Amino acid sequence: MLAFLVQRIGQAALVMFVISVISFSIQEGLGDPLQQMVGQSVSEAEREKLREELGLDDPLPIQYLRFAGNALQGDLGTSYSFGKPTLEVILDHLPATLELVIAASLIIGLLSVPIGVYAAIRPRAWLSRFFMGISTVGISIPVFLTAIMLIQLFSIGVTVSWFPSGTDWGRWLNDFFSTDGGMPSYGRGDELVHLFGSWRSGFFSQDGLMHLVLPAVSLASIMLPLFIRLIRAEMMEVLQSDYVRYAHAKGLAPRRIHFLHALKNTMLPVITVGGVQIGVMVAYTILTETVFQWPGVGLMFLEAITRSDIPLIVSYLMVVGLIFVITNTLVDLIYGLVNPTVKLTGKKA
Repeated sequence: MLAFLVQRIGQAALVMFVISVISFSIQEGLGDPLQQMVGQSVSEAEREKLREELGLDDPLPIQYLRFAGNALQGDLGTSYSFGKPTLEVILDHLPATLELVIAASLIIGLLSVPIGVYAAIRPRAWLSRFFMGISTVGISIPVFLTAIMLIQLFSIGVTVSWFPSGTDWGRWLNDFFSTDGGMPSYGRGDELVHLFGSWRSGFFSQDGLMHLVLPAVSLASIMLPLFIRLIRAEMMEVLQSDYVRYAHAKGLAPRRIHFLHALKNTMLPVITVGGVQIGVMVAYTILTETVFQWPGVGLMFLEAITRSDIPLIVSYLMVVGLIFVITNTLVDLIYGLVNPTVKLTGKKA
C-alpha cells in the first residue's frame, strides 16, 4: 500500500506539472492581463511600470517558476471579475457542482446496475430490448438537448404545443398531453442547508431536492446508457465463464449466482471506467449548469471566459486536473479492495 501511494503521488505530481505548464502557456493566447486590470484610461508609462512590478517583462521560465511556486502555496492569483483569490472563488462554486455530480452518480448507479444485469440475464426479453434501444438513443442525444427537453416537458409554467392550437381538437390534445410537472428549472433554490464552510446543500430540503432533479437527470443521461451497455456486456461474458457454469451444476440458486458471484467480477471494469467518467462529468457540468443556470464551477468557467478572467480560467483548469488525479487514485484503491487477487502495483498476487 505504501509503495503504491508513493508511486501514485509521483505520477500525480508529474501529471499536475504537465497541467500547470499547459495552463500557464495558454495565458499568452488569452490576452493581455493588464488590459483587464487597468482598462483603457491608464497611460502607457503607467502600464509599463505596472508590467515591471508584476514581473510580466521577465522571461517565461522565470514567470512559470513564480507561478508554480505560488500554486504550491495555494495562491493561484486574484480574479479580475470577483476581486478575490481565484481558489476562494472556485471553492465557493465547487459544492454546487459536486452536489450535482453526486446526484447524477446516484441515479446512474441505481438504474444502470439492475437494468444492465436484467438485460444480460434475459437478453431476448422485450423489456431488455426496450432498455437497449433507449440506451442507444440516449448515447446519441447531446446533454444540452436532453436538458432543454426536460425543461420543456417538466418545468414550471412551460408547456409544449404538440398539435395545431388553432383548432378545437388541437387545443384539446395539447391540454390532454400537457406535461407541466411543476418542476423548477433555474438555480438551486432558496432553502439550502448550511453544512460547513461555503458548502450549502440542497439534499436536506424539499426545495433543494426539487431544484436538483432535472439537472441531475440531465447530467446522468450522458453516462447512464454507457454504463447500462457496459454492465450488460461484462455480465454476459462472465455468465459464460466456467466457474458460473460450475455454480449452476452445483445447484446454487440463480439469484445467488447472478448477484453474488457474477456481479462482483462484472463490476471490476465498471469501477475503472466509472472513476474516469466521474471526472468527465465534472467537465460536462459546463453544459448542464449553463442550461439550468446552476451556480457551479462550470457556469463560473464560462463567465470567466466571457469576461477574459485569465487567472480564474487557469485556476479552473488546475483544479479540474487535480480532481481527475485524485479520482483516478481512489479508483485504483477501490479496485484493489474489490479484487484482492490483484495487487495495487498491478501485478498478480
